[in-house]
Amino acid sequence: MFRYVNQKEGVQLIRKTDQKVVRQNAHGGKGHIEVYQILSPEELLNRATLYARVVLPPGAGIGGHPHAGESESYYILSGTGVFLDGDGQKKPVGSGIICNIIPGESHGLENTGDVPLEMIALVVPQ
Repeated sequence: MFRYVNQKEGVQLIRKTDQKVVRQNAHGGKGHIEVYQILSPEELLNRATLYARVVLPPGAGIGGHPHAGESESYYILSGTGVFLDGDGQKKPVGSGIICNIIPGESHGLENTGDVPLEMIALVVPQ
């Protein structure tokens, strides 16, 4: 995927966004996840530490972990899974669902479907 650039409007980059980072057992979760950075923290003027498309293969997950001093939002693009909220409750998630984790809360996510779960993740410091 290529980003369109119009320098007259202040947009300053063209970049293919298919570079992936594979993380094994993310935060103690099962299997591996794939992280495709959309914009770097520098490109976001250091107002966010992560803006990425994240793919969880079937059965993979992100283990429960806290967010101290930052918030995180997931926007589920496709697939199905279970979101573990800060109270330890498991909530079903799927396409179109937004999971918003406020500073100080914990969360986790697991793909319970037969196809990859894809989402956009945004982490913003307080």
